[in-house]
Amino acid sequence: MKTNHIIIYPKDVQRITEKSDWYGRMLLKKIRQQFLKEPHQFVSVDEFCQFTGLELEKVTRFLND
Repeated sequence: MKTNHIIIYPKDVQRITEKSDWYGRMLLKKIRQQFLKEPHQFVSVDEFCQFTGLELEKVTRFLND
């Protein structure tokens, strides 16, 4: 059964961008800074899409595959 993601993790960023896990962690750190989040707070898929300019529907579909 497939689940819907609301939080994006470094591994998800790695799969989407085909870059390293380190890159995913750094990108999520930048997104947290942009949205004035604390280091312990999660990044939502919506925030990821706003920051990267990727379409929410495409990212959601990719994560659910």
